[in-house]
Amino acid sequence: MKPNPDSIHRIPLVLTATALLALGSAPALGADWPTFKPGRWSFERTMSGTDAKDEKVSTTECADPTADHKKQQALLASAGCKFTPLKQSGKTYRYSADCKMGRVTSKSDSVLEVESAEAFTITVDATVNGKKGREVLRARRTGDCAK
Repeated sequence: MKPNPDSIHRIPLVLTATALLALGSAPALGADWPTFKPGRWSFERTMSGTDAKDEKVSTTECADPTADHKKQQALLASAGCKFTPLKQSGKTYRYSADCKMGRVTSKSDSVLEVESAEAFTITVDATVNGKKGREVLRARRTGDCAK
C-alpha cells in the first residue's frame, strides 16, 4: 500500500500553514503520536471561516494516517512551522503551531480525539493572516486496500 502524498485527507496542519487546508519528527519532548492502522480510510472534512460558507469534502482511499502525519509535520517544520509538544489526556491529544510561509502567517490549536486505531477526529482552530477558521476531519478505516 502506498499513500497518495497529494491526497485531500492530509492532516489538518495544512490549514494552519497555508490558509486552507490539519504529520519524521514529532513535537519535541511531548507525548507520542498515536498509531493508526494502515488501510482503506474514509475522510470527511468540514472547513469553515468567518468570511466563507462551510465546505465539506469527502474521500476514500488507501492511507497510513500515522506515516502521513509524520511526513506532513516534517515538511511543515522544514518550511518554518514551530510546534508545541504534543500533550495527551486519555484519548485526547493537543498541540499548537505557529507558521510563517511567505506572506502567510498562521497560528493554530489542534485537538485529536482517538476512538481507536481505526477512527479519529481532528479539530483545528486557526487564524491565518488575521482570519479565523475551523476544520474538522473525521477519519474512519473501512477495510484493507486492494493488492
